[in-house]
Amino acid sequence: MKKVLAAVIMAALCLSTVSAAKNKKVIKIGVIQLVEHSALDANYKGFVDGLAEAGYVDGENIKIDYQNAQGEQANCVTIAQKFVNGKDDLIFAIATPAAQAVANLTKKIPIVISSVTDPESAKLVKSNSKPGTNVTGTSDLTPCAAQMELVKKLFPEAKTVGMLYCSSEQNSMFQVKLAEEACDKLGLKYVEATVSNSNEIQQVTQSLCQKADVIYSPTDNMIAAGMPLVAQVAIENKKPVICGEEGMVKAGGLATYGINYYELGKQTAKMAVEILQGKKPAAMPIQYLDTCDFVANEETAKAIGVTIPADLLK
Repeated sequence: MKKVLAAVIMAALCLSTVSAAKNKKVIKIGVIQLVEHSALDANYKGFVDGLAEAGYVDGENIKIDYQNAQGEQANCVTIAQKFVNGKDDLIFAIATPAAQAVANLTKKIPIVISSVTDPESAKLVKSNSKPGTNVTGTSDLTPCAAQMELVKKLFPEAKTVGMLYCSSEQNSMFQVKLAEEACDKLGLKYVEATVSNSNEIQQVTQSLCQKADVIYSPTDNMIAAGMPLVAQVAIENKKPVICGEEGMVKAGGLATYGINYYELGKQTAKMAVEILQGKKPAAMPIQYLDTCDFVANEETAKAIGVTIPADLLK
């Protein structure tokens, strides 16, 4: 009788464990990334690592569905619709067009964003300090004024800065305006050169090399993805390219003073964890990285005959 009772109890415990395992919810997180390039890739990796450090591990208690839109706005909408229809618990949107696509389709699912320069002007939040929507996250606003000061320090004889960016990226227009304001204060002239698709990059860069002493490109997704081509043309013309972020420098640009996208991703993950634990995005101000780093490409410097001051390399 005792053996039978023990077997019954054991069976009941096993059923209870199985039932509990079935009832334990696996959190679904949809990730939509606009395009592949080093900054956005690092942003995503930092996000995943940050979640894991907080105890949210993909394949264990969360399921991450990563989707890349390959730079196509139509793909952003399709991916966003997939996440909304699937009733994901949280959506992580990397870059402004990706974030806008998701925010236009749901006002209920919490959305965390990153690699978005100014969420307020992108109409993703009511204000950066008080989002008031289902959207919050981190901004990748770079120190545009400091980057123009870098131009002045590296090239004191330079008179004109060529602003190279994609005409359809709101985040780039926002940064270029800040850079131009800094140029006005520093006594630098500037000329704009825009592309609407990647096929125009080579020709537009070539033309800009004839008009400017230094080329500047902010954290523009299209230019970042096409940076090897920009660098090739610029190096052939012995023109330096000051970039918005480190990945663009590694791809052939000369230098930058900018943020670390991996750390930005980890910071975004901390916000996502707070949301998963019950905090509302509407009450969470947009966050910014406190530190920036100087990065230079010594091979590019050698190719165009530029010496990077020793005090910057410390």
